Amino acid sequence: MIGTIDQLNEKTAACTKCLDEKITGSDGKRHIVLCGGTGCLSSHSDKIKEKFDEVLAAKGLADKATVNIVGCFGFCSQGPFVKIYPEDTLYRLVKIEDVEEIVDVDIAGGQVVERLLYVDPATKEKVSKQDEINFYKKQRRIALHGCGVINPEDINEALGMGAFEGLKKALSMTRQEVIDEVMKSGLRGRGGGGFPAGRKWQFAYNVKADQKYVVCNGDEGDPGAFMDRSILEGNPLAVIEGMMIAGYAFGASEGYFYVRAEYPIAVKRLRLAISQAREAGLLGENILGTGFNFNCHIRLGAGAFVCGEETALLNSIEGKRGMPRPRPPFPAVKGLWGKPTCVNNVETLACVPYILRNGADEFASVGTERSKGTKVFALGGKVNNVGLVEVPMGTTLRELIYDIGGGIPNGKKFKAIQTGGPSGGCLTEEYLDEPIDFDNLVAKGSMMGSGGAIVMDEDNCMVDVAKFYMEFICDESCGKCTPCRIGTKRMLEILTRITEGKGTMKDLDELEELSQTVKNNSLCALGQTSANPITSTLTHFRDEYIAHIVDKKCPAHVCKNLMQYVIDPDKCIGCGMCAKNCPASCITRTDYIAPKHKLASMAIDASKCVKCGSCMSSCKFKAISKV
Repeated sequence: MIGTIDQLNEKTAACTKCLDEKITGSDGKRHIVLCGGTGCLSSHSDKIKEKFDEVLAAKGLADKATVNIVGCFGFCSQGPFVKIYPEDTLYRLVKIEDVEEIVDVDIAGGQVVERLLYVDPATKEKVSKQDEINFYKKQRRIALHGCGVINPEDINEALGMGAFEGLKKALSMTRQEVIDEVMKSGLRGRGGGGFPAGRKWQFAYNVKADQKYVVCNGDEGDPGAFMDRSILEGNPLAVIEGMMIAGYAFGASEGYFYVRAEYPIAVKRLRLAISQAREAGLLGENILGTGFNFNCHIRLGAGAFVCGEETALLNSIEGKRGMPRPRPPFPAVKGLWGKPTCVNNVETLACVPYILRNGADEFASVGTERSKGTKVFALGGKVNNVGLVEVPMGTTLRELIYDIGGGIPNGKKFKAIQTGGPSGGCLTEEYLDEPIDFDNLVAKGSMMGSGGAIVMDEDNCMVDVAKFYMEFICDESCGKCTPCRIGTKRMLEILTRITEGKGTMKDLDELEELSQTVKNNSLCALGQTSANPITSTLTHFRDEYIAHIVDKKCPAHVCKNLMQYVIDPDKCIGCGMCAKNCPASCITRTDYIAPKHKLASMAIDASKCVKCGSCMSSCKFKAISKV
């Protein structure tokens, strides 16, 4: 039990020494850590750990090396990862059958397993250290502090990485001084709105009430986004500490984590972290002997995207249907059960301990004038290095896509990047050198959002992209307000007509008018930003809309009603593999006399073709194409 600040100092010193010994090897052992994020666990990193334990025991090396699960390494396309301390050797794409070789060659033999090292795609050189890989070079971990280093299920390792040092500092300050420090840091909400965190706390602090609440918004619903999940999986105590600091700052004694039920690993580790903190005396009554009381609770979201909106989230915690409330009053004045409540995103709260631990000036030294610190992005889509990245605000889109992301696969041409999830816009090549920050992205027709970043290449149809996001918005609209409930449905109908070749030029005028109507009249941000994918694609890719409407063609050959598969008889050898794999039986053999020799060729009956693409994928001679 840690009952005083002196006891916390002693415990932290011991845990820091222990963690340092593991990383530096000064304890005389090798330490094997495996990525325990959802992505790597789905590729059996937990089974790989069990195999390491088994092989080490069988070879009599159990006392020479330890095996541990840590949080997400971020480089998801290269997982599962295994890192070995103290050499800091990083192996990627590790399989269960690789374990015995790693133990024999590296743990027992002291040599690197070359074939499991990352290979730089540009230089073709093998890289053994994590920090020397381009994907990591321009990153800076603040919100992701400790992720990929510590065991998220062991409070001692978190203490070794500085857990509760920020809270300790906060408890030595007045409440107003803590708020002022966070305001001085320039921390803005990482959930998408970008509202200054300190100012929100100030509003709640100024309200007199017998009870106040802190709510952590972990209802991450953007397609392809996994920032909050990875933080909760990799270092849940950092978010708990951030919540406690917020609670102390404006006078809250209760905190609620609202996390998606689809995140079972994050929820499990969060529950364990709360339990361990409570057992250690770092949660509950009279924390560290200062008289500060704070307790945490967990509520699971049922998957409604609209519950990412703070008032809908509060309704859900209260047991009501997740629908937004009119504002004002704002939650900081009248929130959970009518009491002052601050709702902060997971990433926002994860930054708070850093600010108190290292000072507002240190945090503010990173980033741009109006957007301080770092931002975590889930980088995905048509990019070589898919994964989770944390970069300083002001990093350019070019650096994000090409330096960190490794560029576009297969030599394809970059077309656009969608930032901000379903509510964001698409930015084209002309914006690649624009710095990433809250205000600049909005000025260019997109938004930061929670941090989704989906890269698209020449094979993407931008009309289809807008349709995809509008389908998502229609499904997730709560239906409370007419502009969002009906307006998004009408926009989807128009987009569907266009992708089916039934659109008219009048549809473009109606799309633009509807976009403004829904934006200006919807109750919450879901509806207010729902048309961003449409307006941005209309602005930058209007020619694609016109091609769908006037020429009845999809330039990217994506929209099924506007494309067909054809076989080039000069390339086809008549092997019949396409016909064998065709589920619609629409491919038949035909005779064809080529310029030099007679061939049996295949032909597709377009009237029967379901456009599944199985013929094209099964043809080894690239004789089938889309037109």
